Amino acid sequence: MAEPLTRVDSAVQGLSESPPKEKISHRRTSSSAAGIQSMKELNENQIEIDVAVESQATGWKINTSPSTVEDKELLKKPLITPLVRAIDLRFDTGVVVTARNNKHGVTIKDALDAIYKQNKKRADDELVEPYLKGFEWAPNHPQLKDNPAKRKEEWERLHIHLSSTPGVSSSGGSKKKKNKHAE
Repeated sequence: MAEPLTRVDSAVQGLSESPPKEKISHRRTSSSAAGIQSMKELNENQIEIDVAVESQATGWKINTSPSTVEDKELLKKPLITPLVRAIDLRFDTGVVVTARNNKHGVTIKDALDAIYKQNKKRADDELVEPYLKGFEWAPNHPQLKDNPAKRKEEWERLHIHLSSTPGVSSSGGSKKKKNKHAE
């Protein structure tokens, strides 16, 4: 009975300490692409932004998929310059949605996707102004030029402007207007 055990218990014998564990990094390197800033950084450095002219008067209906926009190249263009990872989009009703794209910067499609996600379950008769008229960066508004506190508050968001008519579209908008006049 005094004999030592002959069977080796691998959990106890032969290992003085547990094997070193490799650190698993969950941070993706592609999520922090170079040249893309945050709206907070732009605000801190007082870097003014420009909204893409192509995003104005698309004729897009906010409760339809962005894939219904006829000009597919338009969807790939950046919403604003300089490029940002995320931007808040504010409706006149006070509702705020966020468009995000960490890899390439927020595109027009990203903004339309965020707006669509908010409005996809709404029926046409629920929407007083169902068409996207465009986006406005409020600090550029003449009324805010002389109000630094309000200008700083509005720096990190775009305002969404809607319309009751489709507006000017590169193609397809005139068809809708013809149908409207025919009724």
